[in-house]
Amino acid sequence: MEIGIFGASGVIGGRVLEEAVSLGHRVRAFTRAESRIPAETGAVTWRVANVVDPDEVAAAIAGLDVVVNAINTGNDVPETIANAGTLPAAARTLLTALEQHPATRVIVVGGAGSLEVRPGLQLVDVEGFAERLPDSLGVPEEYVKVVLAHREALNLYRLSNRNWTYVSPSAGLVQPGERTGRFRMGGNQLLVRADGTTGISAEDLAVAILDEIEFPRHIQRRFTVGY
Repeated sequence: MEIGIFGASGVIGGRVLEEAVSLGHRVRAFTRAESRIPAETGAVTWRVANVVDPDEVAAAIAGLDVVVNAINTGNDVPETIANAGTLPAAARTLLTALEQHPATRVIVVGGAGSLEVRPGLQLVDVEGFAERLPDSLGVPEEYVKVVLAHREALNLYRLSNRNWTYVSPSAGLVQPGERTGRFRMGGNQLLVRADGTTGISAEDLAVAILDEIEFPRHIQRRFTVGY
């Protein structure tokens, strides 16, 4: 299968790339800066692509069966917050580009804030959510802008008629990560362990994404994975 990965030099995108290559898929990896392309590319085709330029993205994804959007918005927390608007902007760009490639699927790696903690109540809407971010995730309250941007992007996909799938890791990446191949899957509800903790490793998240690529079960739907 021909798979393209935006954000391929990032933590999640890099794990998706490794998993895809290990399974024998042909990978086209995209990054926003040439300096992030590794010296040894192996069988992977690397390209620089601007994920908020519809024409550039449309040309970049030509011939692909599946596109994985695993971008992040910065190299540190302040930059990530400042560039939160890139997430919905990238969604608009991809949906526009996919009009030229209607058979191509897109799998988007999003956030956990829009998962429900009880019917009708999303995590980000729980009273005091932003105030608890410094203790729960080690990020400032302003990081809620990123959480809301992820939700905005999800809603844009939900309004489209493209072949999209949105995957939310259940509240945080476990680092250092391990590929166990053992995790739970859900729909729109946050997955919580018996001890009240949540999370998934980037490695196991990549396993779940490749499972979805090879055996699609969530076309035009969101799913979550967690321990």
